[in-house]
Amino acid sequence: MTPTPDDVHRAAALIGPHIVRTPTLRSAALDQRTGTTAFVKAEPLQRTGSFKLRGATNALHLLPEAVRRHGVVTYSSGNHGQAIACAAAALGIGATIVMPADAPSIKREATAAWGATIVPFDRRTEDRAAIGRDIAARTGAALIPPFEHADVIAGQGTLALELVADARAAGVELDIMLVCTGGGGLTAGCALALQSVSPATRLIAVEPEGWDDTGRSLVAGSLVTNDGAGSPLCDALLAMAPGALTFSINQRLLAGAVAVADAAVLRAIGFAAKHLKLVVEPGGAVALAALLGEALPLAGLSVGVILSGGNIDPAIFARALTDPD
Repeated sequence: MTPTPDDVHRAAALIGPHIVRTPTLRSAALDQRTGTTAFVKAEPLQRTGSFKLRGATNALHLLPEAVRRHGVVTYSSGNHGQAIACAAAALGIGATIVMPADAPSIKREATAAWGATIVPFDRRTEDRAAIGRDIAARTGAALIPPFEHADVIAGQGTLALELVADARAAGVELDIMLVCTGGGGLTAGCALALQSVSPATRLIAVEPEGWDDTGRSLVAGSLVTNDGAGSPLCDALLAMAPGALTFSINQRLLAGAVAVADAAVLRAIGFAAKHLKLVVEPGGAVALAALLGEALPLAGLSVGVILSGGNIDPAIFARALTDPD
């Protein structure tokens, strides 16, 4: 099933009581540095520390009661898994999370704290989706993948509805929105939201260098797979390829895509800490990195920037703080 803009609006009504309506921040330092009027969506302040709670909450609340009794299973580098664990705990549903063995400890520990069962796997040699499907087949649990799911996509798109509304409350129409992109679920949800409430806003996918499968797929006109040899810094965005469902939406609605280097991501993390007073993880900082690094000609424009998560390894955060902003 392909989600629609109406599904995003329905998701906003459904999940509103269960999530944080995160703030949209302004920064004189950011505007001066980039020559833009920037509106920064602060999803590190979401419950569980990332936007993923939106889609997880929508998907689980839409499960029939008979299905809930068998629990849920997902596969995730951390943020979606933690979100599923949190949403499942709130509903009294058992949750199993297939998680990379090398996921940051902060993500593993936070997921386990919600009472979920964690099944580790080797992201280089094992197929996490196959492991998840096998668990679902054996247990009867509902499989809720991190991005290739209509209800998850619709839930993620609620973020863009809020960002557009906050900019308009300040008397500004957004010219551009920069969105962190891995498998494409957040990107697709935001694209659907903008189609409904702000069709003139151009949506740009931002990916880490070496993991720019969405950008290359847009150029090729079909799905392109990463070789897996890129840097692991942006662990939240290391999908091997766009989802077929997410790409079917993003191919129609995206205005383009850019990729950013690790050095730019680290500088963005440091900038967010020093000027926005936010802790942002690498995958959550790529959109800000694109703005700060002038990956696109944005001077003079009104720009929405999504900071998608804040679950960062302390050692990486310390490293980012040593870089000049």
